[in-house]
Amino acid sequence: MILRMPISIGLSAAINFPLQLSVNIDRVIVFLNRYTNVQIIHEQMTKQMTTSEQYDRVVSDCRNTFLKKTADYGTSWRVYRTISITDQIYIKAKRIRTIQEKKQQKIGDGIRSEFEGILNYAIIGLIQLSMGHDEREQLPVSEVEKSYDEKVTAAKSLMMDKNHDYGEAWRDMSQESFTDLILAKLLRIKQIIANEGVTMVSEGIDANYFDILNYAVFALILIGEGKQSN
Repeated sequence: MILRMPISIGLSAAINFPLQLSVNIDRVIVFLNRYTNVQIIHEQMTKQMTTSEQYDRVVSDCRNTFLKKTADYGTSWRVYRTISITDQIYIKAKRIRTIQEKKQQKIGDGIRSEFEGILNYAIIGLIQLSMGHDEREQLPVSEVEKSYDEKVTAAKSLMMDKNHDYGEAWRDMSQESFTDLILAKLLRIKQIIANEGVTMVSEGIDANYFDILNYAVFALILIGEGKQSN
């Protein structure tokens, strides 16, 4: 038999202990305290970092995942057109919104992993736009890495400029707002595509992808600080 003990201090995990004839409660409490302290220390360290450092840390995690998948699968995403990339992001954003509204999920991947996926798909979208009519389906990992870093550098520069003007107002925004803003940007992209890329006064598709990328970073920073659901 298993004694299942939930961690109810803002963590979604639960720890399984064997239910024996006698359970050393003191040892269990010590273990839980150590587990809890690790989480608290991580959150405190995250809060002490500058916004620039937090941004780099979030992107670094996503970048590592992206490059590992590129090494495993190649650049199969090169076959995606802009509408397909937009739909992939839309699916992830809709799932986040559904989890937020229903307060439960039946699939293991949580909100954090969906925001990480959104971030990487936004970068894919930007890379695809910058490559224009280049029809190569397989790209060297080194080229992908360079393109990834270029898009991140541009996105971070945009974020820092907006932070200067808006005073990091995003730190007071809800996770629901980030989700809704991402969905709104996706609808704008779809409308631009329907208009064959022509806009009268609005920003182009790339600007919307940059905003989506940064909204995902903001959400992930706040999740890392323990302020929002993961």
